Amino acid sequence: MRALFVGGTVDNSELDLAVDQPPTHYPENTGSGLARYQLHHVGSRDGGIAYAVYAAPDLADEEVERIARERDYARRFDAEPVPASEWASPA
Repeated sequence: MRALFVGGTVDNSELDLAVDQPPTHYPENTGSGLARYQLHHVGSRDGGIAYAVYAAPDLADEEVERIARERDYARRFDAEPVPASEWASPA
């Protein structure tokens, strides 16, 4: 899946994640006490995840959603955005 970043020092960056489920924070285990990016929503396609949007900790949900719409992630990945809190992977 593709990880997409909104806000912070790596705004508009992307990277591939070789995982079945996106981690709640990125990077997962910094151990440094620095704020980590929070999983905001995933792009669901055919019951799986095409992309995961990570937001800087100081951004409001509405701002993350606005930016994701502007960048047109859903169309680009042919996927449906689902809030991270509602995502349940298929069993």
